[in-house]
Amino acid sequence: MSTTTSSERPWLRAVSVIGALVILLWVLEIFDHLTAHSLDRFGIVPRRLDSLGSIATAPFLHFGWAHLIANTVPFFVLGVLVYVDGVRRWLATSLIVILTSGLTVWLLASPGSITAGASGVIFGWLTYVLLRGFFTRHIGQILIAVVILAVYGGVLWGVLPMTTGVSWQAHLGGAAGGVLAAWLLNGRRQM
Repeated sequence: MSTTTSSERPWLRAVSVIGALVILLWVLEIFDHLTAHSLDRFGIVPRRLDSLGSIATAPFLHFGWAHLIANTVPFFVLGVLVYVDGVRRWLATSLIVILTSGLTVWLLASPGSITAGASGVIFGWLTYVLLRGFFTRHIGQILIAVVILAVYGGVLWGVLPMTTGVSWQAHLGGAAGGVLAAWLLNGRRQM
């Protein structure tokens, strides 16, 4: 009989929770596909008051399989890395990132466009993971940040308006939210 040590539990819990969210993303895309993309209307439509509620739904929706596939692995990896800090910190970070990403899209995206996808959350989690070690000065978090920067650092160019059809607004807002979350949750007591 094997037992799980307390140091393994946060990782197992993180993998379970974020894994369940990934499954939810896929189930929603399957449903969307089977219903002639009926969920796409729950994306964010800029500057429409009735679309503000879509800030909460848009990160869970995707415009097709390629979009979802591109987001799945970074969503899982970065989500787990944020979740191991604790469920409260993960929830706070995720809420901050969803709000800043969604509001940035709502304010800056092209009129009449619809924005959906988890990439704003991914950019937020990425900047959070990159900066939390800077604020906490915890060597393990700094080492994780260096590895994550080497693996995912190139995507940070996605905050610039370089590719048609890609929401740089969601990326920029998410990244700003990750910086804000890292500072609020880890840095204010250091300063």
